[in-house]
Amino acid sequence: MVKVGAVIFDWGGVLIENPAPGLMRYCTDALGVSVERYVAAHRNFQDEFQKGLIAEEVFWARVCSELSCPGPAAKSLWGDAFRTVYQPRAEMFEMVRRLKQKGYRTGFLSNTEVPAMKYFHTLGYDMFDVIVFSCAEHTRKPERKIYELATGKIGMTPTHSVFIDDSPVYIEGAQKAGLNTILFSSVAEVRDRLAEFGVAVD
Repeated sequence: MVKVGAVIFDWGGVLIENPAPGLMRYCTDALGVSVERYVAAHRNFQDEFQKGLIAEEVFWARVCSELSCPGPAAKSLWGDAFRTVYQPRAEMFEMVRRLKQKGYRTGFLSNTEVPAMKYFHTLGYDMFDVIVFSCAEHTRKPERKIYELATGKIGMTPTHSVFIDDSPVYIEGAQKAGLNTILFSSVAEVRDRLAEFGVAVD
């Protein structure tokens, strides 16, 4: 068995409860449109927003143009929405902390927009050796480049790294990049699967 030296965690859906449903509802309420219409418009510009290729104001201008509705009154609607729905999983953050204490390299890899990234940096998390945001790197999961960036920054080959995500599509992308993977379903299963890779949390 290859000795694993790094464990890389997704943010939304792994370290925190999946924020997407709450984000969609918050933005829908703020813009006064239906969830179905908002989600469809959001998806048209999501990739560019998550890659940091367009600023938040451009994102909203395009979304609201498609929806034929006024732009948001808030300075950062996405930032407000993210702060409102943010629900960390304490057990997962503690898992990262313990892995770091045991000498493993710990990574954070997320498809995240600039307002959410800014919020992350206000939270003072100190348990990650490497943090990779799609909006800062201009590439997003499941593109191979972002996985290579993460393992390169963490100083481990993909075969010596484990990536944990709740999306089968992003897990498949990581596997194609050569990483060991765990599809998140529960904290207990993550512990069990890490043990299978020879990584003991406790």
